[in-house]
Amino acid sequence: MQQPRDSQRFDEVSTTGVAVVGSGLAGLTAALGLADYGVTLVTKTQLGAGSASAWAQGGLAAAVGADDSPERHAADTLAVADGLADPAVVELLTRQAPERVRFLLGLGAELDRDADRALALGREAGHSRRRILHAHGDGTGAELVRVLAAAVRRRGDIALAERSFALDLVTAAGRVAGLVLRRADGARVLLRCGAVVLATGGCGRLYARTTNPPELTGDGLALAARAGVRLADLEFVQFHPTALDSGCDPLALLTEALRGEGALVIDERGRRFLVDAHPAAELAPRDVVARAIWRVQQRGGRAFLDATGALGERLAARFPTVFELCRREGLDPRREPLPISPAAHYHIGGIAVDARGRSSLPGLWAAGENACTGAHGANRLASNSLLEAVVIAGRVAEDVASQLPLGRAAPPTLSESSRLGAAPPSAAEAETVAALRDLMWQHVGLLRDEAGLTRALHGIAALARGLGPGEGEAHNLLVVAQLVTAAALARRESRGVHFRADFPAHVEGAAFHSTMIGRTVEAARQRVA
Repeated sequence: MQQPRDSQRFDEVSTTGVAVVGSGLAGLTAALGLADYGVTLVTKTQLGAGSASAWAQGGLAAAVGADDSPERHAADTLAVADGLADPAVVELLTRQAPERVRFLLGLGAELDRDADRALALGREAGHSRRRILHAHGDGTGAELVRVLAAAVRRRGDIALAERSFALDLVTAAGRVAGLVLRRADGARVLLRCGAVVLATGGCGRLYARTTNPPELTGDGLALAARAGVRLADLEFVQFHPTALDSGCDPLALLTEALRGEGALVIDERGRRFLVDAHPAAELAPRDVVARAIWRVQQRGGRAFLDATGALGERLAARFPTVFELCRREGLDPRREPLPISPAAHYHIGGIAVDARGRSSLPGLWAAGENACTGAHGANRLASNSLLEAVVIAGRVAEDVASQLPLGRAAPPTLSESSRLGAAPPSAAEAETVAALRDLMWQHVGLLRDEAGLTRALHGIAALARGLGPGEGEAHNLLVVAQLVTAAALARRESRGVHFRADFPAHVEGAAFHSTMIGRTVEAARQRVA
């Protein structure tokens, strides 16, 4: 939105140097790096809650082993990315990974260690070496968010606007001029600032089956789209192959590390069908495993993850989060195979940014899952997302700081009622979101075709008309659903996690990125050199 007149639409006006939106790993890292520059951290939940970072089980990839190197890590990342990753960004991430590990350890992160007190290293699909750092077995994300959130709270110069929902970017003279927020008490706040960092996470709530927290509603993408910011590769939605198929919403994640430790994927007859799908079988890239499981389900079969032989009684100690999630569902992974299904897990596309997190709108940066740096290409390597979050967010903080004067942020006024939590969605919004999630799962999921994608676009438009104008999560989901579906329709090939049943092969010649300008929702091709 253009620069408003303060007296017209707002209950309160505040000023800050820079606003960071989101309190997952990327948002916390960026805010911490900007603590000396007048930063306000805006989050629609409590600090660190409701983020995919906090739910991450697998770990953080870094080449810190004696038999490993950043070059090997980069090669593995590029191999999985199916021709679309930016080699320069991949090299940057893998080279800076060891330093970022030291940064997290310096904050007090309790990463798991072996009997010799060296960092314990696991292996996951697509990795040629053991390079996955983990904490408390399978509680890596929660541990990293814990230490970063504690560091943010210790800083008295980081203003916190908790339970405040970012509604719109404010622009003036072609650059960012602030944010419009809605507190949980309904008050509208204009937060004036010269820089905004979007770190709102992904959009897993688009799908009927997801491993993401309910709060991941594509808010950053919707904000950027409404401001006309360039978006990239939105069609690439990664589906985790092994979510616990127990009827929960969200589905519980069964970490990739289980297969890294030898767990097998079988069908209802006990057959290891992945052996026929890829030479690496259980350690094949996620998109291959997910589609193979999907095909079993489409034939009326069922898929299971069997860790009874590889881990057995050791599972409870090595994977305490998984064990507890299964126990709540009445399942014992030590003694029985677990029913599994693919589920929406990670959005590879996002706000198009460079390696410093700069977007096409001056004054707007993005980091984490709502950003598209080109690091993941068409398919993300396991455990590279936490790495990308801390590397790029750190670079964002450095870049923003280089353009800001030193200053202090004035904490936005938070009334007592705004601390009670956000109001639940209306019945109409809840019904719209439920219908949208089913529509996206059916037509914009693992296997796509023109007829289904066209049907989805018509369905999304009908849902938007039925809901009417407004603001909030339901409206953001509708915006992002339209963008993702339009991008999937425009890419008339299969690549990485995007599979078109009507175009099952790569386009001949060079790979290309899809780009969108949010206002027009038109896809364009940008060739990869």
